[in-house]
Amino acid sequence: MDKIAEHLVAELQCETVFTIPLFGGIKVTESVVVTWIIMGILFLVSFIMTRNLKVDNISKRQAVIELVVTKLTSMVEGMIGEKGKGYVPYLTTILLYIGLANIIGIFGFKPPTKDLNVTIALALMSIVLVEAAGIYHLGVKKWLLKFTKPIAVVTPINILELITRPLSLCMRLFGNVLGAFVIMELIKLVVPYVVPAVFSIYFDLFDGLLQAYVFVFLTSLYIKEEIEDD
Repeated sequence: MDKIAEHLVAELQCETVFTIPLFGGIKVTESVVVTWIIMGILFLVSFIMTRNLKVDNISKRQAVIELVVTKLTSMVEGMIGEKGKGYVPYLTTILLYIGLANIIGIFGFKPPTKDLNVTIALALMSIVLVEAAGIYHLGVKKWLLKFTKPIAVVTPINILELITRPLSLCMRLFGNVLGAFVIMELIKLVVPYVVPAVFSIYFDLFDGLLQAYVFVFLTSLYIKEEIEDD
């Protein structure tokens, strides 16, 4: 058991891959490097797939691309509603990033979303967007008045949501990804052959993609609530 615990601790540590010699040394961890790899993959795929697009007589490649993009954007639009269509590109990008980050463990990488720093950054980005959307659509005065709804006495609770929302987004994603990672590592240690591949279908694929969907769904829900004109 001690060896298993030591192995898990070693696997969960965010190792420093290299240090940038600026400002006393900036440590670049493994989760950051894997995030760069994911960004590079998304950029490269987008660049390759969007070359030589046509309006008429489109190729099979373009038809597949348009089908995938249409399905993804329509799914996100269904979450956020007609009034929030301007936020669909961001939400779709986050969906792709988190989905790929969660399943990248299949290819031998550590999922960056098991690093609390990554999930905190994602949650803060989304909550800043949520509140900015509220200010943009409602105006500062009406946005501030929303904190007094339905009655003024609940204002402290509504303000507290500014903290609980990003905390909820962060810990839900982090906890699920970390839990799945730990379970998979335990299965690999106890039964190192066929069984891990079977469980990987659920923990790495299904659960990973599900958590990406849940994160985007909640962010869409928060934006939709903010931009409602009461």
